[in-house]
Amino acid sequence: MTDWGVMKAGRMLVAVATALALGACGDHRPSPLPAGQQAYATIPEFARSDAEAQKLRSGDRLSIRVFGEPELTSEQYRIDAAGYLQVPLVGEMIAAGLTPEELRRELTRRLGARFIRDPQVSVAVVESVKTRFAVEGQVEQPGVYDADSQTTLLSALAQARSPSRTAKLDEVLVFRMVNGQRMGARFDLRDIRAGIAADPQILPGDTIVVGFSEVKGAFRDFLEAAPILSIFTLF
Repeated sequence: MTDWGVMKAGRMLVAVATALALGACGDHRPSPLPAGQQAYATIPEFARSDAEAQKLRSGDRLSIRVFGEPELTSEQYRIDAAGYLQVPLVGEMIAAGLTPEELRRELTRRLGARFIRDPQVSVAVVESVKTRFAVEGQVEQPGVYDADSQTTLLSALAQARSPSRTAKLDEVLVFRMVNGQRMGARFDLRDIRAGIAADPQILPGDTIVVGFSEVKGAFRDFLEAAPILSIFTLF
């Protein structure tokens, strides 16, 4: 290597060190959200049971069959935006928040009380309204994705094509509405991946934000600029 090459390599090493130092000392604002075990008090590992996941919601389309009663039997029953269901003879009744089995029992009770002797009723969900969560920040594909009862933080990030190279893995934030109040918690994705920490359940309406690492960002910028500045020299 020539003296000029040595000098240039030395300058570039100083540039790398400076970039990383500036990144580490940048305008980073640590999240005040609870972390570690305290995070799971807000965003628990199991946020709801399978029974809760089966509860009917506004927009669901139902199949209701009453044996021997074709005028009551249809696959086009729809729970309205207020959570109510209109059924002939029964009239308007609340359906959102009930399971299909709970709705079946209530229909059986109401029909049997006044209209039909020993009614045989079945209820099934034909079309369930989609439930969604959002992912933003340092992931490969931010966006809104479908959630189900098996969605966890790891599987949610996998749908967003995983964190990017500049992601701050110990600052993965999850926001959720709890009793009308916006709550949040901070998770370390490295601990979850290693099995040291639990993988929390993600619910419909949640928002996941993956933080940005200034150090990784500075190093990425340096590598992108390296070919332009002719930093690397063949020996």
